[in-house]
Amino acid sequence: MTGTLVLAGTPIGDVQDAPPRLAEELAGADVVAAEDTRRLRRLAQALGVTPKGRVVSYFEGNESARTPELVEELLGGARVLLVTDAGMPSVSDPGYRLVAAAVEQDVRVTAVPGPSAVLTALALSGLPVDRFCFEGFLPRKAGERLSRLREVAGERRTLVYFEAPHRLDDTLAAMAEVFGAERRAAVCRELTKTYEEVRRGGLGELAAWAAEGVRGEITVVVEGAPETGPEEVGAEELVRRVRVREEAGERRKEAIAAVAAEAGVPKREVFDAVVAAKRAGA
Repeated sequence: MTGTLVLAGTPIGDVQDAPPRLAEELAGADVVAAEDTRRLRRLAQALGVTPKGRVVSYFEGNESARTPELVEELLGGARVLLVTDAGMPSVSDPGYRLVAAAVEQDVRVTAVPGPSAVLTALALSGLPVDRFCFEGFLPRKAGERLSRLREVAGERRTLVYFEAPHRLDDTLAAMAEVFGAERRAAVCRELTKTYEEVRRGGLGELAAWAAEGVRGEITVVVEGAPETGPEEVGAEELVRRVRVREEAGERRKEAIAAVAAEAGVPKREVFDAVVAAKRAGA
């Protein structure tokens, strides 16, 4: 029989939030794959448990190389426990490759649910949570970051992002530029830890606050675009907007996608308008 892959949530701050089954799985797993083995051992000590199985590292740098090795363990009947530094494996953390490989080999995959920075931030934000989408980390480069934000400028659902503290001010400023300075948002810092803070306000206001410097683990929750219906924009205006973006350095494909999102129209409509203008020599 094949083994079982167990994805286990770990505390995002307060160790007392660890799910009860986590200690059980740590004690019983044949192999524990951890994003940081030192942090894993500190967590196990805090929980009063000693992993009986082999502990191996499984992080971004060795994820591709170590996945086949762990799959072999699973095919041999092992119970493999996967944990990351905080929260749920695979959610902006290592894990997806191993889950996909295990599923492909018909290996059973289960989970020990645990704390989630995404859901905790959503609940505390004060923004609508009936529909939301998780966007993870934005690109580090300014141009790529703006392009990614423009892709979701018309998104009606609440948006959730992770961000590094030293990039927070630039990210909030970019969001204010693309979404509007008055768009409501919440910056959730150090969730469940001693210095937990939730800062709420317009994106422009929050960008000014973050410019003074912010520390800690950051989750940003942004209100979705207002439900005002699609903007009525003619073909000439669509073409003009694409040109403006191209002149600013965006590739045509990205410019078309961004303009379509802004105007609330299909990308094909913008593409056809651009092609028609080119044929007309406009």
